[in-house]
Amino acid sequence: MIKGNDKENQMTRRNPNFRLHTAGTLVASVILAAANPLFGKPADTPENLPPAELVRSTVAHEVAAAEHTVKHRFRSRRETVHGSQTKIYVETRDAMLGMVVAYNDQPASPAQMQAEKSRLQRLIKDPDQLHRRQKQEKEDTEHTLRIVRALPDAFLFEYEGTQDGTGDVGRIGDKLLRLKFRPNPAYAPPSHVEQVLTGMQGELLIDAQCHRIARIDGTLFKEVGFGWDILGHLDKGGHFMVQQAEVADGTWDVTRMVLNFTGKILLLKSLNIKTDEVFSDFWRVPESMTIAQGLELLESQEVRSAQAQNDKTETAQRR
Repeated sequence: MIKGNDKENQMTRRNPNFRLHTAGTLVASVILAAANPLFGKPADTPENLPPAELVRSTVAHEVAAAEHTVKHRFRSRRETVHGSQTKIYVETRDAMLGMVVAYNDQPASPAQMQAEKSRLQRLIKDPDQLHRRQKQEKEDTEHTLRIVRALPDAFLFEYEGTQDGTGDVGRIGDKLLRLKFRPNPAYAPPSHVEQVLTGMQGELLIDAQCHRIARIDGTLFKEVGFGWDILGHLDKGGHFMVQQAEVADGTWDVTRMVLNFTGKILLLKSLNIKTDEVFSDFWRVPESMTIAQGLELLESQEVRSAQAQNDKTETAQRR
């Protein structure tokens, strides 16, 4: 059984199948294009390229990247007000699978692991459930791309310096260009999907050599309604941060995502999201991997993960 707030768990899934059930989780999709090989030649330097053009060029590469996804097996540690949860994920040709292997950094019990395996087995054996999962993932990807495409028009940008890429942000050794952004008053959101961008300001990091967004850090400086305020609103002060990096196999993937939002949904239901999720241990898997093969891989990884966690706990206790 999954501990903590299960509804919150369902609302914040990772790229490329990130669930956008609310506008609060919508903003986290801003840079969640799928992992992929690098595209294109190095970008011009800031002296030769206006910031808006750099962002537009980078976004074009992010959108193109989404059409050339690379599948991974990876680990996630997600912390909320209810504690932490560690999962192992695998991306298959059919859908993404995730299995909880630890709660609050303690290995899941045999009963909890059996519940996880049973849940995944039901997904594999139920065509209707699998179809709904695939449909939701497709919609999520489409929403993500709409947000990404909106960035160059939704914001005004200015250069604010550089910093070095690291193992968690950008590519090691690259210079990352730091840009401040604020809403473009001339931007008219085509739908409520993009409406959240009108109240956001913050900072963008771009790896110009790879044409990739390394990090976006945004804060709502005002309350933002969505769906003409009928669907709800996000409160002033809401914050999100998403970062990407070049991972072990040379592709790019999301390495951290922070969400902190409050608001209302349908004018009645309170929205309160506060999560900090770190992604690591990326290993490329075959593009042809089926969902059944993915489950088999998760089960083998679960055994290794539990043993590694036990060894870690025993070492800490001896100290």
